[in-house]
Amino acid sequence: MDSAQTVAKAVQEKETIAIRFVGDSGDGMQLTGGQFTNVSALVGNDISTLPDFPAEIRAPAGSLAGVSGFQLNFSRTDIYTPGDKCDTLVAMNPAALKTNLGDLEDGGIVILNTDAFTPQNLKLAGYETNPLEDGSLTGYQTYQIPIGKLNKEALDGLELKSREADRCKNFYALGLVCWLYDRPLEPIFKWLDSKFGKNPVIKEANVRALKTGYNFGETSEMFAVQYHVDKAALAPGLYRRMRGNEAIAFGMIAAAQLARKPLFYGSYPITPASEILQELSRHKNFGVKTFQAEDEIAAITSAIGASYAGAFAATATSGPGMALKGEAIGLAVMTELPLVIVDVQRGGPSTGLPTKMEQADLFQAVMGRNSECPVPVIAAATPSDCFDCAIEAFRLAVKYMTPVILLSDGYLATGAEPWRIPSVESLPKIEVKHPTDPEGFHPYNRDENLSRPWAIPGTVGLEHRVGGLEKANITGNVSYDPQNHQRMCELRRDKVLGIAKELPKIKIMGRDSGDLLVVSWGSTYGAVYTAVVRAQEKGLSVSHVHLRYLYPLQSDLGDILRNFKKILLPENNLGQLRLLLRAEYLLDIKGLNKVQGKPFMIREIEAGIEKMLKEDGHK
Repeated sequence: MDSAQTVAKAVQEKETIAIRFVGDSGDGMQLTGGQFTNVSALVGNDISTLPDFPAEIRAPAGSLAGVSGFQLNFSRTDIYTPGDKCDTLVAMNPAALKTNLGDLEDGGIVILNTDAFTPQNLKLAGYETNPLEDGSLTGYQTYQIPIGKLNKEALDGLELKSREADRCKNFYALGLVCWLYDRPLEPIFKWLDSKFGKNPVIKEANVRALKTGYNFGETSEMFAVQYHVDKAALAPGLYRRMRGNEAIAFGMIAAAQLARKPLFYGSYPITPASEILQELSRHKNFGVKTFQAEDEIAAITSAIGASYAGAFAATATSGPGMALKGEAIGLAVMTELPLVIVDVQRGGPSTGLPTKMEQADLFQAVMGRNSECPVPVIAAATPSDCFDCAIEAFRLAVKYMTPVILLSDGYLATGAEPWRIPSVESLPKIEVKHPTDPEGFHPYNRDENLSRPWAIPGTVGLEHRVGGLEKANITGNVSYDPQNHQRMCELRRDKVLGIAKELPKIKIMGRDSGDLLVVSWGSTYGAVYTAVVRAQEKGLSVSHVHLRYLYPLQSDLGDILRNFKKILLPENNLGQLRLLLRAEYLLDIKGLNKVQGKPFMIREIEAGIEKMLKEDGHK
């Protein structure tokens, strides 16, 4: 580093660190957190991230509603969540401090951009007194640094407008935190070169800001300690940082390639699912065709048309879009065509909390259509699991000739973790059969799975009609016969329920019977798994199962549930899976419910476990 003098610092080894960058929505906190994450991944740490976006596109600068945050947990051991309370908080203005200080560990580090603590900004944040002076930060390791001023001094001499120079202050903060946690700067230099190589002034400004922030930490007597987190003992292989939406896109491409089929993706942009469309649009070299439709109905019906023509077809949306797609999902059920529908859940109802997470679309996915309209539903557990779930959704859709709903959420969609790139040989086989022989062909003949043939339009002798009107069994002709309608409803139901016969056995983490079983689904996996491990380490009689398949349920689930005295089901809703399981198995399942736009913290699950066991007299 370029520094006139280096001050000797003590180095402390840490196992796990959670750091949160927060500031105004224009302060570049997502970029800062993303770069710190990339460097930590290259160092070899296990990582888990939680970006937190403001819901309003143009929230007033300096306001509480305009705060943007990014939390990263990096570790030398396996981790499954972005962490509970953070160890370090980097706050670029008063609003960021006010909305996030409660999530900082007692005695934790808080780095403040003092330049932003002006009377006007303090008023916008609702402070009656200045927290830098009123003693409210007592109990934390507080570092008050005029980041804006020092950043502008570092950029002196460059031909930059004042606003352009100010936009580099996030890289000053990034450089300082890279020094504090012993992160190399070279990967960030490479990124800056690729990003701003054609704009040398902007590139130089960010490089200077980054170096100057790093050197401040190295030379300032303000910091006496530097921290180091060693690399994790990950299984050998090639890894990359993977976000949930990216993983879904990659999984869709992989599924189509495994089946040697083109992929069609019809979608209407909606937060937080839009990135899937953006990612897939970059991969035309794999035969991917993307269509940005004028609305949600056009998006799904275009995908149904592509499926009818023989392509692997998919669409994605969030809860409001699922409501609009409902009738067309029924059309795909009636025509019995393979289709993958991704629901990246967000806070609702209506527009709700568009940038926050929730798990409250489960009822909608399982039951949210008119009449008897069964659709298989699966849910991803982690950002990287989205890849496997996308492949599984296509495998089931093609094998059983049915639309399949894949549930993700805002937490998984934007969160990231290391993903070990699999070998092609390790991926499941997806077999596609299109009939060509007209002898004995009928559009609603069924195989051993009750699946009808996937005949390609234009195949000589295989002409047939599809549509939303009820079909006669076997022939596919329009039918109003009451007995035929009941028979077809039963066949479509039995086909979907028959999927349970091939689903894998549920893995139990812990004993297969005992005092308490904690059940998780979707993105609650990481917090629940970690909480149960901690409870087991305390000697508590508690086990854990995680459900990927939500409709139909795995065939051994009922027996597993009955082997435990009590069952706890944490959900980021008001108890939707709990109601379905109680109806299915007639068991008294207790819920732990959180609907705040935020994922569960590990300690919340731990507290729920201990409360239930104490009710039985456990110490």
